[in-house]
Amino acid sequence: MATFLLWLILIVICWPLALLAIILYPIVWLLVLPFRLLGFAIDLSFSFIRNLVMLPFNLIKR
Repeated sequence: MATFLLWLILIVICWPLALLAIILYPIVWLLVLPFRLLGFAIDLSFSFIRNLVMLPFNLIKR
């Protein structure tokens, strides 16, 4: 919602820039999507390794 309000303000101030932003936004989103998925996969991998290393300590604690 905040992004939409900022875009409305931009369209009042400088409408060509707002139109350029609305056209380029989906293209940029598609270009960034693989990096977001890669980051998610790396985060899951590190979380799995951390939990694997911490498993003996968690078993002792219980």
